[in-house]
Amino acid sequence: MTEETYDPSLDALLDLDGQVLVIDPASRHWVKFVVTRVPVSPEKPHGLDYSLTLHGPDGERLVGFDNAHPVGRRKRGEPQDHRHRLRTVRPYDYQDAASLIVDFWETVDAVLKERGVLQ
Repeated sequence: MTEETYDPSLDALLDLDGQVLVIDPASRHWVKFVVTRVPVSPEKPHGLDYSLTLHGPDGERLVGFDNAHPVGRRKRGEPQDHRHRLRTVRPYDYQDAASLIVDFWETVDAVLKERGVLQ
């Protein structure tokens, strides 16, 4: 995020930092949010270091949105925003904090429905 661009939803995302939420106590699925401001860099052009994850009962990451490492054909290239969904990793086009939160929860819901946790 550049200083010229103000994202009104950024505070909501930053407020999630450190939160661990049990999504379904019976099936023991939970989410974890790690979100911090960092200096703007080529690796973190939004000034954020983030990891939003859904975990299964055994702790396995089922969904993850983050920006910490290269992905896909760029595994040896530069880090970029991306999403993990089960065993696949795809680039993620970060627009703003609100879109990231919505995209994360939509993916979480889809995976939980596939696993029979949600109707």
